[in-house]
Amino acid sequence: MTPADGAATAAAAPAKPAFKPLPQKGPDVSVERRADGSVLIWSNHAPGEGPRSIAHLLKDKAQAHPDRPWMKQREPGHGPWRQITYGEALKAAEGIAQWLLDHGLTGADSVMVLSSNSIEHALVTVGCYTAGVPVAPISPAYSLISSDHGKLKHCAAVVKPRVVFAQSGDMFQNAFNTLKAAMPNLVFVTADGTGEGAIPLSDLTGTTSTAAVEVARETLGHATVAKYLFTSGSTGMPKGVPQTFGMMAATIAGGEGLRAEDADPDVIPQSLEWMPWSHISAGNIGFNGVLWSGGTVHLDEGKPIPGMFDTTIKNLYEVSPIVFGSAPIAFGMLAEAMERDPVLRASFFKNLRYMGYGGATLSNDVNDRLQALAVAETGHRIPLTTMYGATETQGVTVTHWATERVGLVGLPVPGVTIKLVPNGTKMEVRVKGPTVTTGYHDDPEKTAAAFDEEGFYKLGDAAKFVDDNDPSQGMIFDGRVTEDFKLDSGTWVSVGTLRPDLVGAASPYVMDAVIAGQDKPFIGALFWPSMAGMQALAADSGPGTPIEKLAAIIRERLAAFNATAGGSSRRVGKFVIMTEPPSIDAGEITDKGYVNQRATLERRDALVQALYATPAGDGVITVQD
Repeated sequence: MTPADGAATAAAAPAKPAFKPLPQKGPDVSVERRADGSVLIWSNHAPGEGPRSIAHLLKDKAQAHPDRPWMKQREPGHGPWRQITYGEALKAAEGIAQWLLDHGLTGADSVMVLSSNSIEHALVTVGCYTAGVPVAPISPAYSLISSDHGKLKHCAAVVKPRVVFAQSGDMFQNAFNTLKAAMPNLVFVTADGTGEGAIPLSDLTGTTSTAAVEVARETLGHATVAKYLFTSGSTGMPKGVPQTFGMMAATIAGGEGLRAEDADPDVIPQSLEWMPWSHISAGNIGFNGVLWSGGTVHLDEGKPIPGMFDTTIKNLYEVSPIVFGSAPIAFGMLAEAMERDPVLRASFFKNLRYMGYGGATLSNDVNDRLQALAVAETGHRIPLTTMYGATETQGVTVTHWATERVGLVGLPVPGVTIKLVPNGTKMEVRVKGPTVTTGYHDDPEKTAAAFDEEGFYKLGDAAKFVDDNDPSQGMIFDGRVTEDFKLDSGTWVSVGTLRPDLVGAASPYVMDAVIAGQDKPFIGALFWPSMAGMQALAADSGPGTPIEKLAAIIRERLAAFNATAGGSSRRVGKFVIMTEPPSIDAGEITDKGYVNQRATLERRDALVQALYATPAGDGVITVQD
């Protein structure tokens, strides 16, 4: 083919459908390159307006829209939606605040929440905010799944609560007993009034507020600690991270600085939220974002794991969000469901302006499938954004423009400075700004280790520019510095970038994967099959069991992947299929749906050993010798 022929072919290729407009400003950054190889980058967009505190924000929205639904939740058994309005939420929050003040709680105390998202959990949260008493939501798995309550006891020892809330005393009675043994003076409050000695939440919400509540609210400012959130604990016990109103307000202000158009006052944003409030994404960014927009959030009791995602699907028939955010694993499951069901597809895309993912890299395959669905339904592609951050930082970068790429970290949120520091072959990400915590609660040693000499928080991740000569194209996630490993040849393997590529290569038959091979001669992979893929293979009349068929497909897909992958840092030598789902209790998957590479490799060490045994163990499939 001559160059002219190539140009003609390119010209004849059909143009991709346009993206729906994304109502955010485009990239505009400044970059400083230092002699030591480090790079500073910050947004030239100024932060916008933010609230004084979330308690003030609730009061403002309740006064503006007292009858507007703030939150909806289904009755048990996927029953009808029950709701609470902004006005009702303010009244309940002020009642809870008065009760806390009457019982002598201050900013030096805390209220620990054990149960998952609910209207009552939300009321306890804003009640604590209003009184200036930090709230400490923790993963329900620490109470309900853990056999020794080790992390539960650790979290309680860190924040020393005076009050503990759970949705149901009967469900959480074992956890209550554990905490009571360690802290005999604890007061327990439950939404349903059950539990030995527990106080019904209605006693708190029904308390008549006095001028003391307004006095307490007026003491709140950006330095006030609003809550404690705990890290995932993947490398040890969870660390308690103070979250101030200033950190929350700066996150809102950063988003406002990127807004390209005023919000339509006639549109009440609708959202569907399943991600737990014990984590930063839903508990701060999502929760506060709904309040800021005056929107209505529908609580989704589904999760992106087999057997529970059907609940999310049922809700999406009724709730058509303007923005949909979730973990990458959820988007893969959603794509599978919409490919089978045009009614679901129509409902999902009805009002959708853009989608957002975070916590891990979305595979190109899932992105392509989502965009094909969007085009089939709307004629347009849908911008797919991502926000990157941590419990210690809130969201510090965001992809705020329509892009053909996935796997971006984006660019700094207005008000935040990112520093990229050489670390081996990679550039480690560090951050400074008003969204970043000042340290861990009552842990000066870990605090000192978390920040560098300039006060930048060390995230432990790596990133690089899409184009060194044009930083405005954004940064790409380049894996976790602590997850990457070397083969016995000394070749580095970037786990964070390889994992989604392998999942994409084997899609839609694979749900997720973990990567092995430290100090070994080749990369090994452990795959979890997808439910849709297994159902399709079970229905196939060809010879072999579904697992045998799946093994053949993955082997073929990986052989093709290896052929174009490049060097040994990208080629898979052998793999196994895991038939046991990921375990939340063992820490293999978080309650947000993110896979913990380290925990899975440790728990399934027998499978890893089988990959590298001579001869290979049972169930090991060789891709290349």
